[in-house]
Amino acid sequence: MLGERRDQTTAGQEGGRAKAAERKKMWIKLAIESNEFHTFAETLRVHGIIEEAQFDHGSHHTHIVELRDEVELTSNHQFPSVDHDLIRQACANSGKAKVVIIVVEADEAILYEVSSRGVREVSTWTMRGGGKYTGAKISEGVSKSFFEKIAREANDSIKEGTPIVICGPGYSREKLAPMINGAKKLIATSMGGRGAANEVISEGLAGDVLSEHAVVKETAMLEEAWKRISTDGAVAYGRESIIKALEEGAIETLLVSADLLREADWESVVNGLSDIGANLVQCSTDHDAGEQLLGMGGAVALLRFKV
Repeated sequence: MLGERRDQTTAGQEGGRAKAAERKKMWIKLAIESNEFHTFAETLRVHGIIEEAQFDHGSHHTHIVELRDEVELTSNHQFPSVDHDLIRQACANSGKAKVVIIVVEADEAILYEVSSRGVREVSTWTMRGGGKYTGAKISEGVSKSFFEKIAREANDSIKEGTPIVICGPGYSREKLAPMINGAKKLIATSMGGRGAANEVISEGLAGDVLSEHAVVKETAMLEEAWKRISTDGAVAYGRESIIKALEEGAIETLLVSADLLREADWESVVNGLSDIGANLVQCSTDHDAGEQLLGMGGAVALLRFKV
């Protein structure tokens, strides 16, 4: 893709002062060694060794790929079907708007951003300070000023047209809601903090606002897997148990960390799913349920029957 490198031949002395090397734009081809994708910045950092450029052959370089950049990608091997599936899913999800969840309590509010593939904490407002919370009654004036500050800063940071979910235990969400601009949905949760955001996602409490996001579907299936594990139900985890379930035709849906699928020893497992009519779901790890999946080894299977 098009990139920039400093041309050291243009450095030197100019007017008695050191002259910095000029940055030149050029087409740079890398032999890719690694990459990092930043879900919420929608930026892909691709690291590698320069194979083609005007100069600096053999040097390290990083391409920063952003929306609408033109890139050319080639491979010495055929891309596996799981990669094609993930690209198709990404294209299908690209038009889905991000959703904001604001969890509100009497003395704290947290704003989360939910994309199709993950959840992140954006802002936190609190009246608790650094000391131990004593449960002292908060005056009406202090409470009003606190919620006005939250609303002012939240309205400044939320893009116009973004769907907003305001949730939490108690009635604080109803105090804040009239001050927040845009379309919003109020939801009562059994807890506060990040747990409230996870409750909204895992139990589908936001309805159509979040229903089409992949993170909601993944979380619901993973929650079902944890439930089955705790009740000795029809589930398999660990590579050996999953292979045994595959051989017996028991797998209904295999939930796998997307990164784990790039490891060669999982290729045969994935290839065998179509033979028994099983589904494959490539899970993101940018949300709490996805992190739990990593803790279970990166893969879990929902079964048609116990094995």
